[in-house]
Amino acid sequence: MKTIRYIIQKEFKQIFRNKGMLPIIFVLPLLQLIILSNAATFEVKNIKFAYIDNDHSASSRALIDKFEASTYFDVLTVFPSETQASSAMLKGEVDVFLEIPSHFERDLQKNKTASLGVTINAIDGAAAGVENVYVTQIVQSYNKQIKTDLMQVSDAQIQPVTITSIPLFWYNETLNYKTFMVPGILVLLVTMITLFLSGMNIVREKEIGTLEQINVTPIKKSQFIIGKLFPFWVIGMGLLTIGLIIAKLIFNVPMIGDLLLMYFYTSIYILVILGMGLFISNFTDTQQQAMFIAWFFTVIFILMSGLFTPIESMPGWAQTLTEFNPIKYFVEVMRMVMLKGSGFVDILPQLVKTLVYAIIMNGLAVWSYKKTT
Repeated sequence: MKTIRYIIQKEFKQIFRNKGMLPIIFVLPLLQLIILSNAATFEVKNIKFAYIDNDHSASSRALIDKFEASTYFDVLTVFPSETQASSAMLKGEVDVFLEIPSHFERDLQKNKTASLGVTINAIDGAAAGVENVYVTQIVQSYNKQIKTDLMQVSDAQIQPVTITSIPLFWYNETLNYKTFMVPGILVLLVTMITLFLSGMNIVREKEIGTLEQINVTPIKKSQFIIGKLFPFWVIGMGLLTIGLIIAKLIFNVPMIGDLLLMYFYTSIYILVILGMGLFISNFTDTQQQAMFIAWFFTVIFILMSGLFTPIESMPGWAQTLTEFNPIKYFVEVMRMVMLKGSGFVDILPQLVKTLVYAIIMNGLAVWSYKKTT
């Protein structure tokens, strides 16, 4: 234990002596959590909207007023023809334009029906789908209103049937997207920092030649590995604490579940990441190589973790691959404990898989580490 304690003291001194590593530990996490949590959102707002009014009636004006009153649309201008509107969309000046046909009001009054033309820029398919929903909701609201206004006296005795749904939003009552994203960004923060630091630190020993000196000492392999990785385990737990404080103070993310349970799971998860960092460092000779390989795997794990896109929307083969993704389980546990208040039994499947992953990764890392005696 004394030997391990000395190695740990040496590692902390080396970490805080390295001027290049300090910004990665303290500055990057703050910027990552604060900036990404505000920027990483799939909410579609400030939609650039234009229209072509070929009717110029009170009914068409009322429909346009509905779009102007919406907080999602920025009604920019009116175009005299579809050609000019299409040209503006081609230049990126318009996202959606609505074409109201001639005799729109007359058809409503005479035939009780009318058609509208909606053109949406669908380069971003996800955003286009959301914009289509917004347009449909506004048109349906207007349709309900116009039916009442155009109801004749003979129809007054026939009361229209209206079905009203009352939604109940669980776990995120305000529908704030940051409530969903902040726990995931916190996972990203803990993962990237601990992986990069652990991998780069050990490789740095190779570059400056101190690793060879340590290898020929009577220090045991287990003592060296524990002493090397334990400081980064502490840093990872410290990053989680900082992230939770920022999440509560700045983003007001609810923390319904047991924080001790979250720390317990994170302590095991960090062992997975540290094992990966050690495993990568055993097969690299420079910090650049370690950073590149770590970044390569991190990007794949993050994109397939359900952090930004739902796993249920992925192809079947991709969903199968996510079962081998440790970040996926951490994202699920963070959101389950923080937002749903899940307990130990609820996260037990993720906990068992993460523990198995930790044993395998650290076993491979220890096996691949060669110590010269």
